[in-house]
This record gives sequence, structure tokens and C-alpha cells, in this order.
Amino acid sequence: MKKDLTQAAFDYHAKPVPGKISVVPTKPCETQSDLSLAYTPGVAEPVRAIKQDPEAAYRYTNKGNLVAVISNGTAVLGLGNTGALASKPVMEGKAVLFKRLANIDVFDIEIEAATKEIFIETVAAISPTFGAINLEDIAAPDCFHIEEVLRTRLNIPVLHDDQHGTAVIICAALLNAFELQNKKLADVRIVILGAGAAAQATLPLLSLMGITVENILMVDSKGVIHTGRNDLGTYKQRFARATSARTLTEAMREADAFIGLSGPQLVTPDMVASMAPRPVIFALANPVPEIYPEIAHAVRRDLIMATGRSDFPNQVNNALGFPYLFRGALDARASGFTQAMLVSAIRALSQLAHEPVPAEVLRAFGEKHLEFGSGYIIPKLLDPRLLETVPPAVVRAAIESGVARAS
Repeated sequence: MKKDLTQAAFDYHAKPVPGKISVVPTKPCETQSDLSLAYTPGVAEPVRAIKQDPEAAYRYTNKGNLVAVISNGTAVLGLGNTGALASKPVMEGKAVLFKRLANIDVFDIEIEAATKEIFIETVAAISPTFGAINLEDIAAPDCFHIEEVLRTRLNIPVLHDDQHGTAVIICAALLNAFELQNKKLADVRIVILGAGAAAQATLPLLSLMGITVENILMVDSKGVIHTGRNDLGTYKQRFARATSARTLTEAMREADAFIGLSGPQLVTPDMVASMAPRPVIFALANPVPEIYPEIAHAVRRDLIMATGRSDFPNQVNNALGFPYLFRGALDARASGFTQAMLVSAIRALSQLAHEPVPAEVLRAFGEKHLEFGSGYIIPKLLDPRLLETVPPAVVRAAIESGVARAS
């Protein structure tokens, strides 16, 4: 099966033409008159207009519907540092999802940069072309610094999807899981295994949802991130807690929820058994989760579980977020992403899972019936209602946040 999948993947990317995306003109170019409008001399008119008023670029060019998906290839999927060029299939894949799910055009840009400063300067220099920038597959801790600087310098939305896009989906699914498990947000205890980009973005959003940050323990490869450690960098230091727990096993005792953003099979059945009544487990390592659902469910029948895989219920997939976050930001012509915009997306995603599932979605996933419950806490990826509900919520939040520029 693996051999068949490997060959199918090569064929998919190579045939009938190499790659997954192309550039298609949106205007006719069949006659001399068309040529004179598409290029010289007609093109001079919008050039003059944009020189006088930069906002005119949104009227006369594709800037307002064009996102740059940019990577240096230092943290590609589960493959690690592949280098910039080898990250291109992933960036093209994101371009496909942007277009298919939210009708957003994308240029994928892979940057070979020796330092994070060179990367930042390169992105800043090309930013006038785009309506927004999606940073992708950049290793921590550089990803935090890169995003912070670019958000400050640029007047268009910048989002590192591995941080915030993933965090939005986790929070939306977690809200519903806690509702079903009858847990009060202010009282729940959460363990996050992994301290990379997604983990560090998730914790602040959980706080905005009403979860008490002191009740969240983060665990990295050396154990619990606690106030007694002297090996924590600037970014991890923010998440240190005063606790006697030192290991994942100790942290998991009586925890209400576990969020895995780490590696394969790091959670044992005994750890699951030690959790509080009606626990929630998000084992999101891919392709091998921290613990497989069948093993966890064999230990705890009162469990709600999610993974990052499409072949198990409750897939936490960042493609549920980034196309619609950017669609809303572009529609609002936002100058940046705000936390309010992310929270609005979380609320919209969470609420959509409560609604009846359309027949077309059931057919797409081979399901006869889906309804809000332990096996359905987050909408399915191809649900057309995502485009109808999430972007408008993001637009409203952009307006209320004062970053919307669309008239």
C-alpha cells in the first residue's frame, strides 16, 4: 500500500504537467486592442492612478486577492529542515487549498536565507505585490521573531499558519469537547505536549476563551516547563508554571485535557487512565499520533478524542482555518490580523459543528449521518458552509478591531 501511495504521489505531482498550480489570465488577450489595454500603452493609466493613490492597486490589480505563501523550508510537515526548494510541493499544495476552498490566488515563494534577518528583509521587499502573507513551515524560535517583525513593519495581514491557524482549530474543537464533557472552562486543567510554533500560539488563545492559564502545563523534550528551569529561552519562559510536576506522567494525572503537538506514541495507556473523569485527548502528531484512538478508548470509555488524521473522527486540520481567515482578512482589506479576528473564527467554527450536516458533506466523507457529539466536534474540511460563515465573522471582527479598510 505504501508503495502504491508513493507512486501515486509522484504521478499526481508530475502528470500531465509538473507541479500543482499555474497562472491563468483573467482578461482577454486576442486582438491588437486587447494587447494595447493589457500592456502598453493602456497599462500606463492604472500605473499613474496607483502612483497617485496606492489604494488604487486594489481596484486595478490582483493585489486584493493575492496571498504569498512563503517558507524557508526549515520545518516542513513532519520532515524537518528540507531546505527551501524541497518545501515547494507543500507550498504549492497550500496554494491549491487556498484556491479550492476560498477562491484566493497564491504565489508560492521559497526563500533560501542564511539568517532570519535576510528572510525578513526579503519578505518585506516583495510585500507590495500581495494583499496578505502566509508564513509557513519555519522552525521555532525563528518563526516567532520573523512574524513579530513583519507584523510590525507591514500594513497587510501576516500570519504564520503553523502557529495561529492550527491554534484556531484546536481551540474551536476544544470548546465543543469541553461542552460535551460538561467541563467549566475556568476550572479545566490542560497539558500541552510540545513547545513549538503551534503550542506557543495555542496557549494564549485558550486564555482568551476563558481557560485559566495557570491551569495549563506545557511539556517539552526535557519535561514540564516550570519556573525552576534555567534552560528556557525568551519564548518558552512565558509559559513556565510554578508546579511540582516534572514529567509528562506527573503532568497528566487528573488533567482534564491533553493536547499533543509533538511526536509518535509518547502517551501511554497508564497516562490516559490517570486523567480526570471525562477527559479530552487531542493526539495531533502526524502521521503517527501520540496515542492511537483505539488504544485510548480501550482505557477510557468516557473519552473524547481528536487526531490530525483524516481516517479517524474529529480531524484537527488547519485547512479548516487558514483559507477562511485569509478570505475574511482580504475581504475586509485588513491592515493586519488581530486576536479578535482569530477568536471570531474560533467561535464560528465551533458553532458550525452544532448545525445539521449537509448531504453533500456526508457523501464526500462516506458518512450516512453526522451530528454534534463525541465523534463530531469540528466541521468537516469540504463543508461549503465554512466559506459562508467564517470569513464574515472575521470581517466583522476586523471592523470592530479598527483594522478594516474596505469601504
